[in-house]
Amino acid sequence: VTIIVVAVPEGLAMSVTLSLAYSMRQMTASNNLVRRMHACETIGAATVICSDKTGTLTMNEMRVHAVSFPGLEGEPGALSSSTVPPLVVEAICANTTAHLARAEGQPPRPLGNPTEGALLLWLDAHGVDYMPHRRAFEIIQQWTFTTDRKFMGTLGRSAVLGCEVLYVKGAPEIVLGRCSQAGSSSGLVPVEPLRAELEQALRSYQARGMRTLAVAYKPVQSSQAAQDIDTLASDLIWLGFVAIADPVRAEVPEAVQACRRAGVLVKVITGDNVQTSLEVARQIGLWDKEDQPDCAVLGADFARMDDAAARATALRVKVMARARPSDKLRLVRLLQEQHHVVAVTGDGVNDGPALNYANIGLAMGKTGTAVAKEASDIILLDDSFRSIVNAIMWGRSLYENIQRFLLFQLTINLTALCLAMLGPFIGVKLPLTVMQMLWINLIMDTFAALALATEPPSWKVMDRKPRDPHAFIITRPMAQGILVTGGAFLVVLIGLMLWLQSLELLPADDEPSRGGTILFTVFVLLQFWNLFNARCLGSNRSAFSGLLQNRVFLLIALAILVGQFVLVTFLGGVFRTVPLPWLDWLIILAGTSVVLWVGEAVRWFRRRREAIAGAAPA
Repeated sequence: VTIIVVAVPEGLAMSVTLSLAYSMRQMTASNNLVRRMHACETIGAATVICSDKTGTLTMNEMRVHAVSFPGLEGEPGALSSSTVPPLVVEAICANTTAHLARAEGQPPRPLGNPTEGALLLWLDAHGVDYMPHRRAFEIIQQWTFTTDRKFMGTLGRSAVLGCEVLYVKGAPEIVLGRCSQAGSSSGLVPVEPLRAELEQALRSYQARGMRTLAVAYKPVQSSQAAQDIDTLASDLIWLGFVAIADPVRAEVPEAVQACRRAGVLVKVITGDNVQTSLEVARQIGLWDKEDQPDCAVLGADFARMDDAAARATALRVKVMARARPSDKLRLVRLLQEQHHVVAVTGDGVNDGPALNYANIGLAMGKTGTAVAKEASDIILLDDSFRSIVNAIMWGRSLYENIQRFLLFQLTINLTALCLAMLGPFIGVKLPLTVMQMLWINLIMDTFAALALATEPPSWKVMDRKPRDPHAFIITRPMAQGILVTGGAFLVVLIGLMLWLQSLELLPADDEPSRGGTILFTVFVLLQFWNLFNARCLGSNRSAFSGLLQNRVFLLIALAILVGQFVLVTFLGGVFRTVPLPWLDWLIILAGTSVVLWVGEAVRWFRRRREAIAGAAPA
């Protein structure tokens, strides 16, 4: 029965649970709040990240960089007028839902939609308080922005024009396409002659990675008020546009390169236009001049493709602009059909299906809606792309720690089983008692699980390609290590038993003896030194590398040594041992430590071989 207890790896469940719990705690410290435990491991196998742009790749600190309204054009500090026209003020105040929070001694802080917040901050910088103007506009109906429509509209009674008016703001190409006239300092003019000039001006800002937002309006008769927004928002009057800058997060380019080294594809899925999206992709190192034009696609074009064409596009596309939630969902589905493990970011209500369908859903902690957070597996507390890379590193390290525990435990299992099964055939009886075997079981289950589960991650795991999520957890090198090490331990222990029997140090009964104590101690210390080798799985580093950073491992190693000494010296009545002289202890420690030194030598030769291969000319 004791052999069965030792041979069955029941400690695996404890190791997995400890590793998951430890990883969840550490991931939270690195701004990844794990909502579903399986996500800790799944994120490590991710092969594709479909990321939003705003707030994840950029700082989500939007500020108006330039404006183009009648009589008010240029960049801040170079504006032709310090007074914003009343119509522009009303168009912004009435057709926004964001607010500015004010605290004494602090600059105003936008609440709500960041783009609208940037508009209100721009007005505030010009001395305009938005609230009186918003209250003065009697709202009749309001249509929120949708990813399908690409604009927002507000209908109400204007205090400036003295009639009912519809204000519209949204994607410039959409709004401009609905305009028939344009406002100018000399009055209304046809928009068609100005279209090329306006489009060129918009492209110039978009090419610099800025978000552009158009504003238009239309006086409305009372009889028209009952129309739907798509019908009502026609023959608009172009009022102007703003260019809003949202700087790329400083840490994102490095994080994107880390993903590339790790073999993880990064795809930017955004509602912004192509020019802005490509410029941001260029700034983060995702897009370069060697990329083909078909590496960027519009959401509408992607939606029109049949599944065969869309499946090919899903693999090669790097940027999807003007994307809708349905486009994101289809992209995820097509990537999964091609055996990719997909991580998706989202913050809106409409992102829920994609977050649910993805292998790993990542919701924004700061700007994400409750629906997005509920649908997600992990919440990014700082909304940063860098946190996703940290999560991948922790996920890969978690899987590696479980492999380390398996390598260690299965080596003991193999040794104990073979020792028990081969003993009768070679005329030796395993002299380990029930209590001794249970102590060994405690070491390989509880202590080893704690020691290896808390092994800190290394960024070197990001230099490898993603693992196959369907691959067997015991790799070929692991199996070879288990067989070779377990076989070596078996030979040493059988040889030791035969030698001790020849010296008549192993009695036939279960009485405490020096030989039985030596065999018991050698068995334990062989596993003790092998614990150091197990923590090096996945790398060729020295077993002493980073050892001081893992205090849990050091404490457990010390506990095993001290525990073995106490058991042998003071608890002989329980464990059927006799105290060993210091010379025996020194010989056993030195002899069994060969396990560690052989492992160190093998890893040194591997490092040397890699260094020579790396220095060789291509």
